[in-house]
Amino acid sequence: MVNVTLCFSANQALLAAKAGAAFVSPFVGRLDDISQDGMDLISDIREIYDNYPDLETDILVASVRHPAHVLQSARLGADVCTIPPNVLRQLVRHPLTDAGIAAFLDDWKKSGQKIV
Repeated sequence: MVNVTLCFSANQALLAAKAGAAFVSPFVGRLDDISQDGMDLISDIREIYDNYPDLETDILVASVRHPAHVLQSARLGADVCTIPPNVLRQLVRHPLTDAGIAAFLDDWKKSGQKIV
């Protein structure tokens, strides 16, 4: 299986798929770093791949910088997303969830009950 990495254009992604690559890895964060919208590339690649049902290349979103990249990737139909640990931790956190868990734990302490 071949992963064509450091993909920065839809043309590169098309060539990778036509060559039979298993994955293409667009680096969305690096595009964002140079004032291009990396998610636009994911959208373009998904549209192109959907136009050719015989292409079997998976879109592996790379260089993810924040939770919005993950959500947008999923919405656009990316197949895989490499997520750094700090972003993974951000995905599970939400202020209301954190406050709710704290309240549940506080209520549990007040109950005096224990789990064996």
